[in-house]
Amino acid sequence: MSETVITVQGQFSAYYPPERATLFLGVHLEGSNRDGVFSATNESADLVRGRITGAHDRASGPITWWASDNVQIWTEKPWNANGLQLDPVFHAQIGFTVKFSDFVHLARFVEDVVPVSGVTVDHIEWTLTETSRLGALAEVRSRAVKDSVAKATVYAQSIGLGTVRAIALADEGMLSDLSPRAGQGPSASSLRLGVAAESAGPELSLKPEDIEIAAVIDARFLAT
Repeated sequence: MSETVITVQGQFSAYYPPERATLFLGVHLEGSNRDGVFSATNESADLVRGRITGAHDRASGPITWWASDNVQIWTEKPWNANGLQLDPVFHAQIGFTVKFSDFVHLARFVEDVVPVSGVTVDHIEWTLTETSRLGALAEVRSRAVKDSVAKATVYAQSIGLGTVRAIALADEGMLSDLSPRAGQGPSASSLRLGVAAESAGPELSLKPEDIEIAAVIDARFLAT
């Protein structure tokens, strides 16, 4: 009986609506008086912290987790256009990381804290819950394997063979004669995130893009 080895890659991706958002923001003030800058930064940070703790509930949200840095203080000694050193400028900064389960509250929180002196919003990361992420990975990996079977079957039929039987399955790049595509590592799955934010009416509207979860596998089949 004629047998042929067929080696292919299978892949599949799917999109899922985000379930969690992590907000990165900070308080940064500067001035000529070190103690004044330190005090004002802590005052603004206390206002932000109060808004966080008032909405924090680990189980039900809308804020499920948060953390803040210790205050950082540094001195800058600027020069003017004539090459003369000016009086020192003192800086103080505190960073916050806040996780939300309620995106409506997230938008209101951002609107609430942005007017506080020295507050800047860095960025937002959109994610799935761990349970959803693992379930999505299992689904796309299964579909990637099915894609490899379908691809190998087409190849086998095109040369007059009828059936294929898997003899090896591996994460992308782990079969010896299949190397990762240029610029890619040997990861079996990837998660890509996107976010678009726009202002609509009196409230900030945050519109996250769906999260893409993709899997790529290498497979070897025996066709008969």
